[in-house]
Amino acid sequence: MTASKWTLHCSACAYTAPGDRLASVCPDCGQPLSVKLAPVPRSAVGHDCSMWRYHAAMPILDGEQRVSIGEGMTALTELPHIAKEVGVGRLWVKDEGLNPTASFKARGLCMAVTRAKALGLPGVCVPTAGNAGIALAAYAAAAHMPARIYAPATTPPPILGSIRAYGAQLELVDGHIGDAGKATTQFAKESGFFNVATVREPYRVEGMKTMGYEVAEQLGWRLPDAIVYPTGGGEGTIGIWKAIGEMIEWGWLPPGTKKSKMVIAQAEGCMPLVRAFHEGADRATPWENAATHAAGLRVPGPFGDRWTLRTIRESNGGAFAASEEEIRAATFHLASTSGIDAAPEGGCGISVAKKMVAAGLVSKDAEVVVFNTGSGASYRW
Repeated sequence: MTASKWTLHCSACAYTAPGDRLASVCPDCGQPLSVKLAPVPRSAVGHDCSMWRYHAAMPILDGEQRVSIGEGMTALTELPHIAKEVGVGRLWVKDEGLNPTASFKARGLCMAVTRAKALGLPGVCVPTAGNAGIALAAYAAAAHMPARIYAPATTPPPILGSIRAYGAQLELVDGHIGDAGKATTQFAKESGFFNVATVREPYRVEGMKTMGYEVAEQLGWRLPDAIVYPTGGGEGTIGIWKAIGEMIEWGWLPPGTKKSKMVIAQAEGCMPLVRAFHEGADRATPWENAATHAAGLRVPGPFGDRWTLRTIRESNGGAFAASEEEIRAATFHLASTSGIDAAPEGGCGISVAKKMVAAGLVSKDAEVVVFNTGSGASYRW
């Protein structure tokens, strides 16, 4: 693949640019950029036991170094007892806690650091609610690049300890991830470090989309009726939907394949996207006084709000929120009855799957995939 085989497109306006340049947000409207690849045949899928089996469908040049520590190809486990409790025909949990650094963030940060390394950038930085910081610290270490990470002081201590263990420079910020984001932006301007905040560059989504490829491949190259994704910043939801579109456009799936409904799960203490979706808005108003023990969902003002809301609506999907009590109960039940070390975000997904069925969004015989986006171990101290 040469750089001419992918281009950059704005998610909101008509801006386009060649793919071989450093990219952040759209210079015309300030919204996120997306990678557009030339069609890739399914026969190009490789045999790596990682997300890099899909390297032909990712923005990497032949001969470029992959900054990889074994991310992707996580387990997709069918749980008949959970399906019965939720009220659907079949249900699987995709366990992203099995990734290096124990969350789905490994995928996106792996891709972003790979591009930063290839472009010869001096360092990388990111604001984090927790898991993105661990992932960036690890992949920067693997790439031998300096990293600075800004995190709320309320981030779970095990997560902060992991960031420090990988050798990144950690700065604690009073407030939430939005405050950490402002500090990161200022540092990036002063230092020349590449800011890899959620959808403020186009490469993390390219790593995230491999979750969509994997679900289809693990189900025998078909799609479930619905995918429930715990959503803070939105890049996972956006990435999976992008993968679904690519697989259908490129002929990876059988003719007539129906796209999955994308359903987002948020916490009642921080649900800007759920509120915006049900109000019919095209963007989210920042959530005031955000509070939830599911740290990855404590994103009061997601930058990718418009793209995420459009994804939900294009898929005829939905958006639901769970209370703290519902999240805790579902997290414990999932872990104690399946052996999956669920993070609170995963428990939120299970709780929302029940709400999705109660709302009539899917039929009683539907096939559903729920994502557990991280390991529960990161939240225990």
